[in-house]
Amino acid sequence: MKKLTIPDAGTVILGLQDEIRRSQDARYDHRLHAILLVAQGFSARQVAEMLGDSPRTVAYWVKNFLDEGLAGLTELDRPGRPPRLSERQLDVIECVLRKSPSECGLTGNLWDGKTLSAFIMEEWNVQLGVRQCQRLFRQLGFRLRKPRSKMANADPELQAAVKKTPGNGPK
Repeated sequence: MKKLTIPDAGTVILGLQDEIRRSQDARYDHRLHAILLVAQGFSARQVAEMLGDSPRTVAYWVKNFLDEGLAGLTELDRPGRPPRLSERQLDVIECVLRKSPSECGLTGNLWDGKTLSAFIMEEWNVQLGVRQCQRLFRQLGFRLRKPRSKMANADPELQAAVKKTPGNGPK
């Protein structure tokens, strides 16, 4: 039988490894293949070289398999970083956003990421970045709206004639 080859195999291997890491089911199957190869007599180092993992990782999978069976090969939950603000604090922020920043002892008339970040730091000594505070607006159901400035001495009739959507001008 003729030997099969895949052109640009290095790039293909990296792409396939990325695809395996992307899906939880594929990662489980990948671990099954590693255990199968070890069961067939290959060392953890050889299996790691074949599958593109570290020998320590393969040894860890084998240990989990021996201790727990197939259940040892499934992934545990990945909870991520714990939130910096509690549910109670988020409730307070939601109430505060319904007021103006000046009512809370801050400068400015509108809430924005920078103002909310300053409020959270002052209130609970928790530092959140401006971008994270902007995400909080969306998470809590608020939209960041900035007022449009009006030009001095502007003629509303001339502005209405230029607008793309007629009828939305001042009434």
